[in-house]
Amino acid sequence: CPQDPMDFEWSYWIEWGREHILWLLTGHLLVSQVSRLLMEKYKPWCLMIYGMAACWLLLGIKGFAVILLHATISFAVAQFQLSLLTWLCSLILLSTLRIPAVEEAKRKWYDTENEYYLLLFTVSVRCLFCTSFSLEYCWHGPAQKSSHSFLWMLAYVFYYPTFHNGPLMNFDEFSKQMRRKEAFSVKTNLVILIVGIIRIFFWWCLAELMIHLMYIHALYSSVPPLEAASYWALGGLALAQVLFFYVKYLVLYGVPALLLQMDGLKPPALPCCVSLMHSFTKMWRSFDVGLHRFLVRYIYVPMGGSQSSLLGTLFSTALTFAFVSYWHGGESYLWYWGALNWLGVIVENGIKRILSISFIQDLI
Repeated sequence: CPQDPMDFEWSYWIEWGREHILWLLTGHLLVSQVSRLLMEKYKPWCLMIYGMAACWLLLGIKGFAVILLHATISFAVAQFQLSLLTWLCSLILLSTLRIPAVEEAKRKWYDTENEYYLLLFTVSVRCLFCTSFSLEYCWHGPAQKSSHSFLWMLAYVFYYPTFHNGPLMNFDEFSKQMRRKEAFSVKTNLVILIVGIIRIFFWWCLAELMIHLMYIHALYSSVPPLEAASYWALGGLALAQVLFFYVKYLVLYGVPALLLQMDGLKPPALPCCVSLMHSFTKMWRSFDVGLHRFLVRYIYVPMGGSQSSLLGTLFSTALTFAFVSYWHGGESYLWYWGALNWLGVIVENGIKRILSISFIQDLI
């Protein structure tokens, strides 16, 4: 039977994966294993060169130049070692993705809309990587600047498994693990690869079954069936959609996570099953773990987080969700989504604080 065509993200990445990205990831795997076996010391630079070549091949010289320009500007601004200035630079670079004249100019570089979208998605993810590196540069002293050179920034920004769609890995974790020397076993890595491929293939088959048989997104895009459905049916549709979203990201994040393991790195944990979650807080902590670590380290904690006053906690949480909404595109529905998530987290934490009062505990 024909598949549900309404889930753009799944169709888009599967098409790119089959045509180009899976082959380029296979190339990365070969370069990585050969460099680990023969020249461990130069592995970061071998992978950097490969990532740059893959970027050039898929996005063309102009797309490559845009990403290199973003990295160069971010690094130059980081030299002032002012976190606020770094954040301002990052937000300005992110905002250039939404300037109509710039969008039109970039569209003319490519023959198809899909190629332009690949550049758009890649640059938006690279913005987070540039921000992570720049803030770590601001926070580290002169003695540690050798591990925060422009060459290390390029190795981080052009690391290919996480290049187009993530998952996000903060620079401090990436650099520590990439510099770490550890024993290399071809046999162990082969077992990890085979088991990983089997798991990802199972998740992919499950996602394909869901998109060919359930038509969740087609139902959501049509008003009459939703109006006719009972509240129980609407609840079931909502659950089906988030379950598909979960399985989809097991595949989309599972492939790069496997390659990270093959490179000797520890990837962020894969999404936790949404059926096991009952709170907004747990959802944000355990669905996209890499993004959560980024938000906590670079926005929530520096703005005071849970250690500040009640108003300070409310503000730092609001700022975190505001950035998430803006980074995802900044459309009106994303602001509503961010506000509702913020409200959910605030209500949960408020109830926890109330329940922790000894008088309330005695009543319970």
